[in-house]
Amino acid sequence: MPEPYTSVSSKLIPLAAENVDTDQIIPARFLKVTDKAGLGKAAFADWRYGPDGAPLPDFVLNRPEAQGCAVLVAGENFGCGSSREHAPWALHDFGFRAVVSTRIADIFKSNALKNGLLPIVVDPASHAALLAAPGATVRIDLEAQTLTLPGGTAVRFPIDGFSRHCLLHGVDELGFLLGQAEAITRFEESR
Repeated sequence: MPEPYTSVSSKLIPLAAENVDTDQIIPARFLKVTDKAGLGKAAFADWRYGPDGAPLPDFVLNRPEAQGCAVLVAGENFGCGSSREHAPWALHDFGFRAVVSTRIADIFKSNALKNGLLPIVVDPASHAALLAAPGATVRIDLEAQTLTLPGGTAVRFPIDGFSRHCLLHGVDELGFLLGQAEAITRFEESR
């Protein structure tokens, strides 16, 4: 079961590249596993590591200021491409709890929500303010559906009610259904 998700306060790390697809988030060679643990080291592997496997010091996630950041501010159209669930697994295992952009691909968004990674879509002005403030602290309040920007302005973000409920209560779809066992039994018995 995922942990309940209520609020996150964290420094942000910007990755302004646009049209980042799921193969860039986690290359296909890492899709052979069915366990989420350890996939964080493969996140953006082709961008993070050189041919010899050594970390590239200029890549944003390899910089010391990226350590401990739970909020990734991504460029436009983040998570496009194939439907690999490993992409949100890798980002979550790396330590991210949210990805913020002006547009996030639908399939990635759905996979992220099912795996404890909150995809937040904001307006272009808020997005620009975030990209211009690397290392600044933001606060996400899922209950209120707000992201508080570095200057203190809170912006609302959309999320469907079912995904919000599951995240707030730390249940996945199966856990939600299992929680309805008594009601299901009553319904079946009444037929």
